[in-house]
Amino acid sequence: MSASFAFPPIGFGPGSTPPEGEDGLQYLAMPSGVSVYAAHLPEIDDPERVRPALAFLEGLRDLAGQWGAGRSLLLKRDGLDAASRAVVDDALGEGEVSVLLDDAAGRIEVQETVFAGIWTLRALLPDAAQPAREQMEIGAFPRAVLARAFPARSATAPDIAALASPGVVNAPAILTELLDRSAAWRPGCAAHVVNLSLLPHTPEDLDLIARVLGRGGVTILSRGYGNCRIEATATPHVWRVRYFNSMDTLILDTIEVAEVPEIACAAPEDIADSAARLAEICAALAGGDA
Repeated sequence: MSASFAFPPIGFGPGSTPPEGEDGLQYLAMPSGVSVYAAHLPEIDDPERVRPALAFLEGLRDLAGQWGAGRSLLLKRDGLDAASRAVVDDALGEGEVSVLLDDAAGRIEVQETVFAGIWTLRALLPDAAQPAREQMEIGAFPRAVLARAFPARSATAPDIAALASPGVVNAPAILTELLDRSAAWRPGCAAHVVNLSLLPHTPEDLDLIARVLGRGGVTILSRGYGNCRIEATATPHVWRVRYFNSMDTLILDTIEVAEVPEIACAAPEDIADSAARLAEICAALAGGDA
């Protein structure tokens, strides 16, 4: 019987190992440490000019220390000059979650800072001549956005059967479940998730679901391990939540009935940690100013 391998085996014998004195196999270095949080301090050329920035950050620190679960605390960003605003923006940085609310009442742009649960809000009115209003909010998610996330509930339920077209298979059952959950939702209810990625459906199903649920005015982008894009529907408390990998390929498609999807919210322990880290920043800036 003939051998099915070369003889002698390739990689063995003379010439298969480096001569004495030469380096052998080169291995990748093992990690030697763990990346941990390090406070970022803005560069300040003239401490006296940006003293208002430190006062603002200290006020934000004090407010964060007063925060408790379920609360939402506000601090206006009025009265800061350009130099102080730059220092504040540099100290707070940008976190993983951004939010856009756009409706007839105006536009609200929200950016979470690097301190989870501390948000920067910028409100633009429909009248472009009106100046933008800016404030900070401390909480799991900005209440100003949730207050305008959905239109008023329609007095009449949609006629799903009349809207269905050829090719629709599972959309009526999915919509009935979602509309019932939406109508029954109350503060404190656990989130209800319909995983479209695991359910058989046709393109016609997705089209009918989108038409019946409608489109709201809120879009949320959470950047962590890949991207999570969240859109409010026009049906109260119903959100379309889609997860994409780093190649922008859809990997999970869900519809969630909740006050706001948990992926977009800061946890209480994260907010407490943010308050402590913000205090460190203020202490370091005050020490450098002394």
